[in-house]
Parts: sequence; structure tokens; C-alpha cells
Amino acid sequence: MSPQEERRSVVTGIGVVAPNATGTDAFWKATKEGVSVLDRVTREGCEELPLRVAGEVRGFDPGAVIEERYLVQTDRFTHFAMAAAGLALDDARLDPGGSPFGVGVVTAAGSGGGEFGQRELQRLWGKGSRYVGPYQSIAWFYAASTGQISIRGGFKGPCGVVASDEAGGLDALAHAARNIRRGTDAVVVGAAEAPLAPYSIVCQLGYADLSRASHPTRAYLPFTARACGFVPAEGGAMLVVEAEREALARGARIRAEVAGHAATFTGAAQWEKSREGLAQAICGALAEAGCAPEEVDVVFADALGVPAADRAEALALGDALGHRARHVPVTAPKTGIGRAYCGAPVLDAAAAVLAMEHGVVPPTPNVVDVCHDLDLVTGVARPADLRTALVLSRGLMGSNAALVLRRGGDGTE
Repeated sequence: MSPQEERRSVVTGIGVVAPNATGTDAFWKATKEGVSVLDRVTREGCEELPLRVAGEVRGFDPGAVIEERYLVQTDRFTHFAMAAAGLALDDARLDPGGSPFGVGVVTAAGSGGGEFGQRELQRLWGKGSRYVGPYQSIAWFYAASTGQISIRGGFKGPCGVVASDEAGGLDALAHAARNIRRGTDAVVVGAAEAPLAPYSIVCQLGYADLSRASHPTRAYLPFTARACGFVPAEGGAMLVVEAEREALARGARIRAEVAGHAATFTGAAQWEKSREGLAQAICGALAEAGCAPEEVDVVFADALGVPAADRAEALALGDALGHRARHVPVTAPKTGIGRAYCGAPVLDAAAAVLAMEHGVVPPTPNVVDVCHDLDLVTGVARPADLRTALVLSRGLMGSNAALVLRRGGDGTE
């Protein structure tokens, strides 16, 4: 057995801050039941903007879970990440103890701290430079979440941030697994976004694929004839990924194995080309996992909600999985909460782990009348024996990624 095979990467903790719930159990309950929380945008200053519907994290009080010294120097996207990381660490019951150099942190980020930055710029132009706080220099930075999580936890292992478009959420998990193979004991990994401040929304209005629909149940309908773009969301998830042997030695619960990953690039909004790139990523991830197409039990789709992109994804599944593509259950829970950019695929990965644990494929909220040759799970959850999950993600700038997860305890020592 090679050293790489000996140091398999397993998920031992999950933490979620999402529009439908904060906390893993509440998130899974809402996801399994197909609850849709998409609604009109209510954030101050956004009332007159063309974006009408989004997935907001409501009722989240960062002060209840994060110390004041961190709150004053961080943006909302980092608040989400720090809260989710704390939940994941509690779930994993991970105590770095006397080995802080054995724990690393990797996050992915799409835009950084727009809300904090907007507030400070308003002070600059409205009152003058004396009213701009020193934390403006770090709070907006896309690496802020990695830095603050590592500082707060005292983690001194390999740390990094992935800036590879929305698919970076899956790429971050691959980076974590790579660090595990190289000798790191554990990595806190994931992504969270907060793109619903006025400045951030204005920046997104340049995306042709952003849904402008005003009715929450009609705004995000991938794989249907009524698809009109995607709905953005805030929030995300953090996972604790550990070396299997170390996790077993400390009696940790093995929730899943990070078995395979691959990524490609096909160009911004080149959705027809994304067919080949996504298929290649799927094949690469399956190969790394040593997984045959027939072994895939569920697919968590990227589900952009753009007709050309949806068609390309359906065809890519056919290219990569062959005849299995028509029979494997496909789901996209994000249609009920929105697409949280880099946080979206990590939320899907968390849902995939929970789906395998509970033997249930969650439904795709709001979607009916599928117009592609996919076994898309709609309406209600579907019981199934799930051992292997495939999670897909594409970015608006052209990145594609696929991740293979295996159920905890399957094929492990």
C-alpha cells in the first residue's frame, strides 16, 4: 500500500450556515423536506435594484457565536465562515491539543468582503479618511476567512485560499485532501459568501445569467423550459477533513471519504464548451477515486438554470457516465436556497454526506416538468442505498470541477 493510499482523507465534521438553516441537523431537515426559502431581497439599500429574489441568511447573530475582537475586523462572509467552522470543529470533536502545526485551513472565496468595504468607502467619501477604520485593509480580502479561522483556532498547519471561481468550493476540498496526503493531520475547509450588499449586487448585475425574475418560485428553475438564470445566495459550509488513521485512532466518526476530484477550464460563459470540460472533470474524479460509472449512486448537479448550461451539464453526464446517466438520481437542493457562489458546492458536498448517511436523495425544490434526459428528483425525497456521491460545480468564469464522496465506513479499514 502506497503512502497516498494509507493517508486517505475523511470528513469528520460538518458546519452549515445557510439560508434554510444554521446547523447541520436543521439544514438537513430543511433540505430533505425540499423547503424553499427563496424570497424577495430585503437587505437595506437593495430595494430598487434589478435583482428581486435571493437566498438570504435571516436571523443570524454573529455576536452570539464570534468574539467581539474578530467581529470588528471582519465582513459578513467571514462571520459565516467562522461560525460554520466552529460548528464543524464541534461536530468533529477535534482538539488540536499540543499539535497546532498538524491542522490547516483552506477556504474558497469569490468576491470577499463587499459589505465591509462598502461601509468604509461610504465613510471615506462622506466624512473623510479619518473615519475609515484600519481593518478595511484586511476585511475585504478574499483570504480573510482562512486567516481569521486559523488565528481563532490557533491552527498553524498549511493554510491557503482558492480563487478558482465557483468551482473553487470543490477545489478547496481537493487541496485539503492533498495536504492530508502530504502529512497534515486535519484541515478545516470550505467556503462561505455574502454577496447581497448593494455594492456586491451591483457588481453581479453584469452577469447575463443572473435571474431577474420577481416571483420566488419561478426565479430559479434549472433543467426546465422555464429556466431564466440563477438566484444568488449567501452562506456556506465548512468541513473538517482528517487523515483516516488519525481520525480512527482518536475515535472520531467517519462521515465520508473524499475519494476523488478533478478540475478543468473552458472559458467564461462558454456553456456549450463546458460539456466537454465537465465530462473530463467527472472522468478524472472517478479515475482518482477508482470508481466506475456504475458505482455512482447520486449526482448533486451544478444546475445553473441557464438553458445552454443545463443542456451541457446533462450531456456531460451522459458522456461521462454512459447509460448510467439515465438511471442515476440527480438532485439540486440549491434551487430552494439559491446559489451561494463558492459556498454552493460545499453546501452540496455537505448535503451529499448527509444523504448517504440517511439513505435519502433530497428533492430539487420548485422544479417540475424536467426537459432533459435526467432522473431529476423532484417533489419529495427518494429513499435509496447511497454509497457513492458525485458533486458537480461550474463557475461563471469557466471553471469546472467534480468531486467523488464515499459513504463513511464503506471501503475503509
